[in-house]
Amino acid sequence: MIAPSLLSADFAHLSQEMEWFNRSKADWLHLDIMDGVFVPNISFGFPVLKYVAELCTKPLDVHLMIVQPEKFVREVAALGAHVMSVHYEACPHLHRVLGQIRDAGMKAGVVLNPATPVSLLSDIICDADLVLLMSVNPGFGGQKFIPHTVEKVKQLRALIQESGSKALIEVDGGVTLENAPLLMQAGADVLVAGSSVFNAPNPEEACARFASL
Repeated sequence: MIAPSLLSADFAHLSQEMEWFNRSKADWLHLDIMDGVFVPNISFGFPVLKYVAELCTKPLDVHLMIVQPEKFVREVAALGAHVMSVHYEACPHLHRVLGQIRDAGMKAGVVLNPATPVSLLSDIICDADLVLLMSVNPGFGGQKFIPHTVEKVKQLRALIQESGSKALIEVDGGVTLENAPLLMQAGADVLVAGSSVFNAPNPEEACARFASL
C-alpha cells in the first residue's frame, strides 16, 4: 500500500491537493503531527487536521511525533482516523497506550526511530496492529533514506512471523520509486512517500507508479 504524506503538500492549496488525492491510487493519507519537543519541528495541529479529514475520502494514517501522545487519542479518533501510531521512545507505558487507541476504535501502531532496535518490540508486537519504521530521523520532510532500514524490515518481518503477530510493516522517510521495491521485497506492507509524490510533476501519476510496483 502507498500512504502519501501530507507534510509535503502545498498548504496554500489543500483543497486542490485533496481533489487529485481522492482520485488517485493512494491507499491512505499519512499525517505527521510534530510538537517541537519530541522532534525539532512543528507541523500542523487539529484545526488543519479537521479540515483535511472533511475533504479526504481515504483512510487517515495519523503519526504522532509528540510527547505524551496518549493525551490526544480522543481527538485523533474524532477525526475518523483509521490508524494512530505513537513512538516507542515517547511512551513509557506503551501497552496501555495501544489499548487506549484500540478502545477508541482505531488500529494501534508503534513507531521506531532509526537507532531503536526492532528487538525491543518482542514483548509488545502481538498488541500492535502496525509497526512504523522511520527510515530518516523524524522531524523534517525531504531527508535521505537510511539504507539500513531494509535490514530492519527483514528483522521485523521475522519477529512478526515468529510471534504470530498480524502487524503490518510501514516505512516512512526518503521512500522513492527506486528503493520501494527493496523495501517490499524485505517485507514492508505500507510505504509512506512525501516528496516523491507531492513534489512530483504529476502527483496523481506518481501514486499510480507506486501502486503498480
